[in-house]
Amino acid sequence: MQLSFRTVATFTALLCFALAIIWGLRPDLLLWLWSVEYSSATGLVSRRNAALFLGIGIMFYRVRHALPSATRRAMTTGFVTGCFALAVLGVGEWLNGHAGPGILLAVITEAALGLAFIQAQKSALTQPQPSL
Repeated sequence: MQLSFRTVATFTALLCFALAIIWGLRPDLLLWLWSVEYSSATGLVSRRNAALFLGIGIMFYRVRHALPSATRRAMTTGFVTGCFALAVLGVGEWLNGHAGPGILLAVITEAALGLAFIQAQKSALTQPQPSL
């Protein structure tokens, strides 16, 4: 199944908006899922993560209709790198006992998003792009 950049970017934007709301308003829920105790320090980091997710969501929402370009490729490459780094870190935290098995849901999501963007980027290179 070929995923378009528009589809992957739109899904990513919506996911980031949802994560921004959850990390901003109820970080204890995600931390509970990961078996990480909520504290003032984890709350501080969670709220800051919410702001980052909001920014990433806005970027992908705004770029979802963009034709292939160096800028779109830079965004995709940076996001894929971040997703794979987070997935590796998540597995490491789980293996070291710093997080419970619930973090594997995040790992799977990060790996799937990274692979989806790679596939969308490759398909953009092989298929003609419609003009807007």
